[in-house]
Amino acid sequence: MAIETPSAPYRVSAAANIPEPPDGTATSGGLCGCRHKHTTEMQSDLQKRLNRIIGQLNGVKAMVDDNRYCGDVLTQLAAADSALKGVSSLILRNHLETCVIERIEHGDTEVIDEVLQLMRKFS
Repeated sequence: MAIETPSAPYRVSAAANIPEPPDGTATSGGLCGCRHKHTTEMQSDLQKRLNRIIGQLNGVKAMVDDNRYCGDVLTQLAAADSALKGVSSLILRNHLETCVIERIEHGDTEVIDEVLQLMRKFS
């Protein structure tokens, strides 16, 4: 999967497929070290939410395999979709509060275009 970078001077790390600046100052999480921005509490919350969503989707798969009533399947899909949007919202909020602020503080205002693209994907 290719990652679009906001400006040409950035290259994509072959190992992690993460944009990094040409001067090599990126940390393991990209330009601002996102990998280290999630607190242990947030990481745990995200894992629990994702595991719950995986369980919901496995349940939906079983419902489809059992040829269950379409309305029931759609209701469960809507619940999983809502839960997934909640996870996306938490991660986007954290990204704005940490990564985006840090990049703007370092003069990288092109991150705003990235944020707008992300917001379009989740709206």
